[in-house]
Amino acid sequence: MKKIIIAIDGYSSCGKSTLAKQLAKALNYIYIDTGAMYRAVALYALRKGYIGEDFFDEQKLIDDLHNIDVTFSFNAEKNSSETCLNNENVEKQIRGIEVSGLVSRIAKVKQVRTKMVELQRKMGKNKGLVMDGRDIGSVVFPDAELKIFMTADFEVRAQRRYDELKAKGDNITYDEVLKNIVSRDGDDTSRTENPLIQAENAVVLDNTHINQEEQFQNALKLAQQKISA
Repeated sequence: MKKIIIAIDGYSSCGKSTLAKQLAKALNYIYIDTGAMYRAVALYALRKGYIGEDFFDEQKLIDDLHNIDVTFSFNAEKNSSETCLNNENVEKQIRGIEVSGLVSRIAKVKQVRTKMVELQRKMGKNKGLVMDGRDIGSVVFPDAELKIFMTADFEVRAQRRYDELKAKGDNITYDEVLKNIVSRDGDDTSRTENPLIQAENAVVLDNTHINQEEQFQNALKLAQQKISA
């Protein structure tokens, strides 16, 4: 059976990773969460003292990029891939609100994006891959057989993200989450390097008023059509 690349882009907290994981499992494809890769770099910069809420020493991070390695390990118990930073599993650490507040600034840095895109393209060399992020269909895999662009209303995304963080025990308010999402959308769409845009030929999937199962079935149908074409 023919293998394809599925590129999923869209705004923060739209459920891109959830959909990508579902498709990868259904099709027996590899799943790569590119957002997690940038989050790992943000965590590294935070730990090194290169970035904080009101400062960012961009040059120190650039000079240190050669010491950053981002990979994924498979967790058999959870049946999912988890992010590793220099061989340390950091899946939980990169999902907190502190890293979320820093990752857009990290993702603006040209040298960071160049390194991440190079790693991502290597991962997709043999196809059979589902990758989600902000510039997968527009930059990383412009020739992907299936491109999906996800969106949803601000308030709906904020509520979903808030519920997710509270379930993990994070002490956070809905207003803080909403502010973070609005800020990240602005950063993602306005940055100079590879901004978030709807890629050419991408199928728009607005999940404001549909549930995860409906979303998954719609996307799976699109994928199957491309595979059998």
